[in-house]
Amino acid sequence: MDAVSGPVAGDPPFGAWNAAVGAAAAAIGTRRFPDALMAALRMLAPAQMMNGFFYAPDGRAFDLYNERLGAARAVIVDRYLAGAFVLDPFRDAVMADGRARMIAMGECAPDGFVQTEYYRLHYAATRIVDEIGFVIPLADLCVGVLSLCRLGPAPPFADGERERLRAAAPVVCAFGHRHWFHAPGRRRAGGEAVPVAGIEDGRLTRREIEIVTLILKGHSTPSLAAVLGCAPNTVKVHRRRIYAKLGISCQAELFRLFWS
Repeated sequence: MDAVSGPVAGDPPFGAWNAAVGAAAAAIGTRRFPDALMAALRMLAPAQMMNGFFYAPDGRAFDLYNERLGAARAVIVDRYLAGAFVLDPFRDAVMADGRARMIAMGECAPDGFVQTEYYRLHYAATRIVDEIGFVIPLADLCVGVLSLCRLGPAPPFADGERERLRAAAPVVCAFGHRHWFHAPGRRRAGGEAVPVAGIEDGRLTRREIEIVTLILKGHSTPSLAAVLGCAPNTVKVHRRRIYAKLGISCQAELFRLFWS
């Protein structure tokens, strides 16, 4: 993965941006395309990593583009596809609305995201400090997310950088659609399907499974109450019952029980 230079001061020169976009357009359908696209995007906001996944309507997750991760692949890709993807705020956002657009992690993560065990044990383990996702509709009703990431100790994307990337989203999503549109068929033909991962435990009711899933995704008690349409004290009662049924006493144990 490449190093980040300092944040850019403003919009890139129009001629240089057009040249970079033209190079990316010319590379669509070839192995040069991801690098050409990354070069163009770095003119808007320096980043260290670009990678992607896509999601099928039946809940499965697949590798879209992770070719330059090297040794980091085991953490960023393998663990993610082994089941952590179910808790990913990006995955929730694109499955709810698969239209082409840009989304930022801060726009789709729940209020307690950085305090969750998922964040600590998986997301933070990737060293990602900020992430911008370009949503790309694909064949067979699948939806891809191509992520542009900052890794520690780099700073998060600045407001101006996010806005430049958002303005470029129509181009990025259109190019990605043309380049990766048939990825679902190729991945399935290659036998790379990942089984649907989910929260299952016979000791819990359907409602309790829903609550456990939301807790693992990072929802706090007030957020859970808002999502479930009940009072915070009702959420606390549900939590106590769930912990008692599972023989645990805290959220960290809950995470380890289902995702260790």
